[in-house]
Amino acid sequence: MEHGKKNLAIKVEDHPLSYAGFEGTIPEGHYGAGEVKIWDSGKYSLIKKDKSKYILDFKGKKLTGEYTLLKFSKAGENDWLFFKNN
Repeated sequence: MEHGKKNLAIKVEDHPLSYAGFEGTIPEGHYGAGEVKIWDSGKYSLIKKDKSKYILDFKGKKLTGEYTLLKFSKAGENDWLFFKNN
């Protein structure tokens, strides 16, 4: 991801940790139906958190550096902006 590009992030329900390595197809008619692929993996640390903003440091294969999750003020309850800080 490049600095200045904002992406939509949607909060979903928590999933069991055993799903973390799952890749495959979830059949039609089941929750989350479709192809599931792992896009990135790595670690992150929380730098700052309040009720509408998280600042995180990612150390992944694709995402590296400091990113922000910022809650939309007028959008749905689960809608956030996700962007690289610098």
